[in-house]
Amino acid sequence: MYKICLVEDEVDLAKLVKAYLEKENYEVTCFTKGQDVLDSKDSFHLYILDIMLQDDVTGYDIIKKIREENSEVPVIFTSARDADLDKIIGLELGSDDYITKPYSLKELVLRVGNILKRTYRKQQQNIKLYGDYKIDVDRRMVFEKEKEIKLTTLEFDLLLLFLDNIHKGFSRDDVLNGVWGDDYFGSDRAVDDLVRRLRKKMPKLNISTIYGFGYRLT
Repeated sequence: MYKICLVEDEVDLAKLVKAYLEKENYEVTCFTKGQDVLDSKDSFHLYILDIMLQDDVTGYDIIKKIREENSEVPVIFTSARDADLDKIIGLELGSDDYITKPYSLKELVLRVGNILKRTYRKQQQNIKLYGDYKIDVDRRMVFEKEKEIKLTTLEFDLLLLFLDNIHKGFSRDDVLNGVWGDDYFGSDRAVDDLVRRLRKKMPKLNISTIYGFGYRLT
């Protein structure tokens, strides 16, 4: 599910936009103050930013902070001012689209859908998302908010096994066969050690211990 950050200080409009986007199965987080966005530690797949906000932080300030941390996440600017200068500044700062208030909610939803497809089309088959973690399957790389987490070959294979089977319980023998292969003859305690190392490197993974049996990712 795509996560969208909506920054809009008109509360009634924000509720309406949020409702429309949630009908399309997007997860929407709303902010009415720019400073709250800057202070947030959450990550999103797309930002919808009103340029002029009630506090001293503008949409321009927010996109500057976003681009410092992520050059690819799409941003849509909204504004009650239909000024070419606003559009130019927005593009120069790295926005992907600009829509003038009052706008059609259907048009906004269409633009959101098109931008998300365009941005993430190439990644959908090869990128897995889990919370703040992004797993690049083809390159066998893991990131947390753009910071790479170094995993060994076995740790990465265990991670993929869990991600491909969320909520499924695995016995230690299941993990041995899935990660080491059928020809492994060592102790199944190697599974416990591998899970411990993966938990240490990726503490936000919700790996549950099934006592007397094995493990499950939820």
